[in-house]
Amino acid sequence: MANETQKVGTIHFPFPFTPYSIQEDFMAELYRVLEAGKIGIFESPTGTGKSLSLICGALSWLRDFEQKKREEEARLLETGTGPLHDEKDESLCLSSSCEGAAATARPAGEPAWVTQFVQKKEERDLVDRLKAEQARRKQREERLQQLQHRAQFKYAAKRLRQEEEETENLLRLSREMLETGPGAERPEQLESMEEELVLAEYESDEEKKAASGVDEDEDDLEEEHVTKIYYCSRTHSQLAQFVHEVKKSPFGKDVRLVSLGSRQNLCVNEDVKSLGSVQLINDRCVDMQRSRHEKKKGAEEEKPKRRRQEKQAACPFYNHEQMGLLRDEALAEVKDIEQLLALGKEARACPYYGSRLAIPAAQLVVLPYQMLLHAATRQAAGIRLQEQVVIIDEAHNLIDTITGMHSVEVSGSQLCQAHSQLLQYMERYGKRLKAKNLMYLKQILYLLEKFVAVLGGNIKQNPNTQSLSQTGTELKTINDFLFQSQIDNINLFKVQRYCEKSMISRKLFGFTERYGAVLSSREQPKLAGFQQFLQSLQPRTTEAPAAPTDESQASAPRPASPLMHIEGFLAALTTANQDGRVILSRQGSLSQSTLKFLLLNPAVHFAQVVKECRAVVIAGGTMQPVSDFRQQLLACAGVEAERVVEFSCGHVIPPDNILPLVICSGISNQPLEFTFQKRELPQMMDEAGRILCNLCSVVPGGVVCFFPSYEYLRQVHAHWEKGGLLGRLAARKKIFQEPKSAHQVEQVLLAYSRCIQACGQERGRVTGALLLSVVGGKMSEGINFSDNLGRCVVMVGMPFPNIRSPELQEKMAYLDQTLPRAPGQAPPGKNLVENLCMKAVNQSIGRAIRHQKDFASIVLLDQRYARPPVLAKLPAWIRARVEVKATFGPAIAAVQKFHREKSASS
Repeated sequence: MANETQKVGTIHFPFPFTPYSIQEDFMAELYRVLEAGKIGIFESPTGTGKSLSLICGALSWLRDFEQKKREEEARLLETGTGPLHDEKDESLCLSSSCEGAAATARPAGEPAWVTQFVQKKEERDLVDRLKAEQARRKQREERLQQLQHRAQFKYAAKRLRQEEEETENLLRLSREMLETGPGAERPEQLESMEEELVLAEYESDEEKKAASGVDEDEDDLEEEHVTKIYYCSRTHSQLAQFVHEVKKSPFGKDVRLVSLGSRQNLCVNEDVKSLGSVQLINDRCVDMQRSRHEKKKGAEEEKPKRRRQEKQAACPFYNHEQMGLLRDEALAEVKDIEQLLALGKEARACPYYGSRLAIPAAQLVVLPYQMLLHAATRQAAGIRLQEQVVIIDEAHNLIDTITGMHSVEVSGSQLCQAHSQLLQYMERYGKRLKAKNLMYLKQILYLLEKFVAVLGGNIKQNPNTQSLSQTGTELKTINDFLFQSQIDNINLFKVQRYCEKSMISRKLFGFTERYGAVLSSREQPKLAGFQQFLQSLQPRTTEAPAAPTDESQASAPRPASPLMHIEGFLAALTTANQDGRVILSRQGSLSQSTLKFLLLNPAVHFAQVVKECRAVVIAGGTMQPVSDFRQQLLACAGVEAERVVEFSCGHVIPPDNILPLVICSGISNQPLEFTFQKRELPQMMDEAGRILCNLCSVVPGGVVCFFPSYEYLRQVHAHWEKGGLLGRLAARKKIFQEPKSAHQVEQVLLAYSRCIQACGQERGRVTGALLLSVVGGKMSEGINFSDNLGRCVVMVGMPFPNIRSPELQEKMAYLDQTLPRAPGQAPPGKNLVENLCMKAVNQSIGRAIRHQKDFASIVLLDQRYARPPVLAKLPAWIRARVEVKATFGPAIAAVQKFHREKSASS
């Protein structure tokens, strides 16, 4: 359909079709938030075109912003002078070229001629910077226009690849001549390929301040950062879908977009990618780039310090000229991750580094949550947030995401294993290590020993056979844990930096790969327990697999060194004392016992984002209840309440296309209250089964029923089977059950869909299918039960989290101490529990309505849903239509009437 331009107020919004009125409202409010530099919380139900509204609203603002900025630049360049700030719109001077251009406040009593001279100089400097920026912009635009012809890109990439291969061959021949020539130096040799396992001489950051370490090629590729929009979501599939929407939008041919991803997703070097583990891929990649820089410096020296620098190969895809071409091609036409990957293979250029080079000139950067929300990752990727716009989509679980990213758990088995590996590594290579390496390795060994001791174990014994005298869970502040572990005298910041710079965990992994399976007879007595520890590298599972191991499980990536995981725990211990806790969980044996760092204040990691950005938009299909975002994330991050804007739009469906019901009592007038204490009673499970039987009799197509947990679903299923209710249900709907294993989800959904389709055609006694699912499971998020796949969604009980969990109890206590209690409301801790429950409910019941002509009934089986504070936390478009039914008779009559009328009219 032809693109249309919608005018809302004085703003023109290009759109691929005539938008819904709620989309116009969404775009207008989004524009105002970005223009005013606010923090926006936007809720737009799935099926209302949220992605297109975000794209067209945000890019329309960016279009107008750039236009105003160009007009201001032209005015300044035309006159050669002018005010350094437009009093009407100070936000125009936002690019890096304008940074520092503001006239600094002059001291009182300074002569007028001095003030005038300084101001004139600042104005001239600003004009010079604007001219330079214009020249760079013109050069970039010309370069991208040339790349519209793909043949030029392919020819240039092929030519550069041939030149690179010829150069590599010449270098290889030269190295061979030097190594075999007369008088060649022969240093002490280890076994083949073992040199690269030895740690290089370590220098701290303070000792390396004098060294530049900047590659000239990289300087040539660096550009000024233009004002841009960072869009992030949870998964690569969601990001790919967003990029597809951008392509379809009116901005698809003009916007400069780049998709960012992890090395695991973008690496085209098969030798590196085959390592499997994310951490191993990252470390090997960084090591290869370091090797490249060391070789470059070593070429100027007559004798390199170590031959290992010659043996370690640099990545053939890390070529600046080819990556520059890839950067330009990525900006010339919108591409998703898969297309970027294919482009990298074609050009033999690294898509990971090539896409990073495109960030400065890009107008829209698409990236996963973790890359934006994790400060170290953000810095490594070259992301600069100063005065930029950030849009976080699918943000309903943003708080949990930040908390999970910075919470780390290590087991006693991993601690003992890392200690044993590191000890053997030191015994093998100790004589070749410098004093600083030995000092830091001994500190790490000491830390590991103390961590095991605080759990009640002995580092010298096998963790699998060690029984602990004291069991249970203990919770400590960070400082108390450091004192109890007797490690408060160690500078963890320096240890953390050493681990990062020396890459000890990768070296250790290479060592275990080499000696883990086959050990020489001389070393075997010393490493007897070492081989056993290696077996415990495999991830622990708490539940038995639902099906036999398949090919996907058999080909799982190799696990990383346990020290890699422990490094994350060490980094977490550097968090401020009040923002985290350490949980000591002592089980029957040391191997099963754990140390867990729990982040209590996710705002500490989000504060820098909202502080640096011009505007931040937090968006999702279901954002209710929003109080968590306001209190835990924004208020704790120092955001003033007046800077936060909330926007929630209705659904595009007609109001009578949805029937939400709260049923307070069952068929036998049994009050429905599925609390943890009552839900396992036989009469409660019977009531739920009888209600479901009645619903399946009047609802056509598919019925999706959600339970609070897998365990409760198992209990109910067994009870129904024993009492005959399952047979009665099966007479009306074919029953499917959500699998625990992720790889079986697609198979179950396909069978469920085919069954409903077949029943609709046959019109027999079985009228569809019943899917028994779990809140927070595989089916409660990201799965669309549109049309006949979800004509009715049933929620059995309220899925409250485990209130006895030490983590949750500490979080509640932290919020009660930190946040003020609002008048007439529950304490913040109790409110947190209810919000977690309702967020899960809202995600599950939102599965049914997916487009404008869809219709469904929503049945909430628990009288607690009728309480006003609970109803207030439902999405607005559902809350407005909720009917509370005190008894079952009127409820089933309403459901029957609703589906009879809707089926007749559809």
